[in-house]
Amino acid sequence: MNIINNQYNIGHICSRQQCDNGLGDKVAFRWISANAERTDYTFFALDRESSRFAKVLQTLGFADSDILFTFLPKAPEQFFSFLGALKLQVVCGTLFSNFGDDALLDRLGDAKAKGIVTKKGFLKKITRIKDQLPSLKYIIVTDIEEHQTTEILSYSRLMCKASDDFTAPLTAPDTPSVLHYTSGSTGKPKGVLHVHRSILHQSRTASEVLNLTEKDIFWCTADQGWVTGTSYGIIGPWSLGVTQIHYGGGYDARLWFDLLQKEEVTVWYSAPTALRMLMREDADLYKGYDLSKLRHIFSVGEPLNPEVITWARAIVGKDIYDTWFQTETGGIMITNRPGLEIRAGSMGTTLAGIEPAIIDDNGELLGNNHQGNLCLKIGWPSMFVTYLNNKSAYDSKIKNGYYYTGDTAVRDDDGFYWFKGRSDDVINTAGHLISPFEVESALLEVEEVAESGVIGAPDELLYEKVVAFVHLHKQFTWSKELEVKIRLHVSNRASSIATPQEIIIVESVPKNKSGKIMRRVLKARYLGLDEGDISTLED
Repeated sequence: MNIINNQYNIGHICSRQQCDNGLGDKVAFRWISANAERTDYTFFALDRESSRFAKVLQTLGFADSDILFTFLPKAPEQFFSFLGALKLQVVCGTLFSNFGDDALLDRLGDAKAKGIVTKKGFLKKITRIKDQLPSLKYIIVTDIEEHQTTEILSYSRLMCKASDDFTAPLTAPDTPSVLHYTSGSTGKPKGVLHVHRSILHQSRTASEVLNLTEKDIFWCTADQGWVTGTSYGIIGPWSLGVTQIHYGGGYDARLWFDLLQKEEVTVWYSAPTALRMLMREDADLYKGYDLSKLRHIFSVGEPLNPEVITWARAIVGKDIYDTWFQTETGGIMITNRPGLEIRAGSMGTTLAGIEPAIIDDNGELLGNNHQGNLCLKIGWPSMFVTYLNNKSAYDSKIKNGYYYTGDTAVRDDDGFYWFKGRSDDVINTAGHLISPFEVESALLEVEEVAESGVIGAPDELLYEKVVAFVHLHKQFTWSKELEVKIRLHVSNRASSIATPQEIIIVESVPKNKSGKIMRRVLKARYLGLDEGDISTLED
């Protein structure tokens, strides 16, 4: 990908520039709905619809640095609104469609979002919290035909009245672009802000790591609420003029393999959890499929266990290349890739120009075969520029010219990196980072719950599962009905992903003398390990 005339605008590069390069009639993406209806959108159509949406926002008074969120399941409108917002230099945040009220309120409120694009089915969630969001002026709904109020507007009506005559203003590389919220072990989720120059690294890694070319048919299964879904389900491939398929349904092993075969997918990017689910299916299900067009399979989100690599070799006849990056990095940093020896269980090696380091808690650089904090020398193009409205949190992550990732790792003598765990309490379940604090807060809203503590525990399918320790008020007793009530409440307030897989009733939740929950003690008790120093536990 080339930057032309110093134009770094992601929306422009992924649509108009591809048309200017002679790819206007090429299919940008094939949209496959949950009921298998197929619609092709060319790069001309992608440019037209995203330009029209930019005009919609401009007419509504959006300007550069205003913040718009999408709160949608996978749908074509997701791509048009995302690229259209970026064309206008509006910051675009993406939200998982299964977020509950609290998760929405935290993110929309912190960002002071001016608008949100959503579906009619999600309106109740937004309207329940609307009075707590004074900055939220517009709710644009993709599946209503008429405007409901001056604030609740019909996407289709706005679009049919908008011109597609829009050219993105010249956009400098450090112009804010994409906003993703990520969970920490304490406090509210933090807004990870990126800038338009991120496309340099996302395009480069789509080419060098994923091996994408204009001849490929690419399928990234990630939701756009996740950084993978924007960096490699939108930006990277379209910056290279690559045709994608986007599927609106959920996991279905047979249907997924039908798609791989029928759509002649050549490069497939998915999550270890999904791959482990495929591995658990009856092997006979995969007989008879012709996946000869499939060149490469990649995974991202959490460590890929060696058994999945073995399964893929046996069933598909392909290796799976595991990749590592974070919301904050914006793109792939350390990776396995074609041409590099696969060492099952390893994160792979670093890319040229990316400088990782293993650093101990005292700030000393460690040599090979020593476990420590995985850090990255700052300055790569897709690095986040701040945590929105939380500079102190950002500053705490940058020390002596290195970004501290929160992961721990070991580098071997051949330069391969091996993930060892998180240095904080964040739970990685099915590739999604869950804050134990958010789940604990939701649990405490349940009338019967007096105390709560939440940990992540090893799980063969999810990598980590959410385990909640709950102490009930003395007048209540545990029951199946209460369990269902708690699960539903956490799902509605946080998200279905954050719902505890296991709830354990305890007499008390261990805290230190300052009242902090001792999650390491809970985890040790759960796993039957030594609790370590408990001298600071409250009496």
